[in-house]
Order: sequence, then C-alpha cells, then structure tokens
Amino acid sequence: MADSVQKVTDAEVAEYKKQIPTWIILEPDGEKRLEYVYKFKDFATALAFTNKVGELAEAEGHHPAILTEWGSVGVAWWTHTIGGLQHLDFIMAARTDEAYKAFQES
Repeated sequence: MADSVQKVTDAEVAEYKKQIPTWIILEPDGEKRLEYVYKFKDFATALAFTNKVGELAEAEGHHPAILTEWGSVGVAWWTHTIGGLQHLDFIMAARTDEAYKAFQES
C-alpha cells in the first residue's frame, strides 16, 4: 500500500489547503505536515476530543500525532512512509475539523 501512496504536489497543497484554511503547514525535519491546535474549556473535554480523533484515525488506519493538554489538543497529520503529505492527510484534517464542530455543538 505504501508504494502506491504519493506526496501531493505544491499545486495540490495550495488547492486542498483552501478546504482547511485554519490549519498550518510546517516542515520539521524536511517533512511537510498539517498542524492545528483546538481549544477546549477543560481537560476532560480535550481528552474526549482526543479519543474521538483516535476513533477517526483507527477507522481509516491513518494516525496523527496528538498532544493533549489542559484546554487544548494539538493535531498533526502527515504520512510517515512518504515523509510528507498525501491526499488522505487533508481529508483527515477536514474530518478532524468536523469532529471539533460536533463537539462545539454538543
């Protein structure tokens, strides 16, 4: 499977980024990744959101880096096997945003 996964082009990054405008693209160690920090009223809610992101990741078989702290959850999506971003990373960032919106509405 990893052999069929390809990095997105710079043009694709620019196009896909329009769908997730709040996310930033960082490039630590030369590997592009999508990152965003979600804010919460307390640790319990942040932890519940972390678990929801974990469920999304398990369902897709694609896992982010997550940092859960009091009042915030930092999420980073990228594909380790290719050392950068693929289409699925942008899809998962959008799904993470959708999960956050659902948390805000509940």
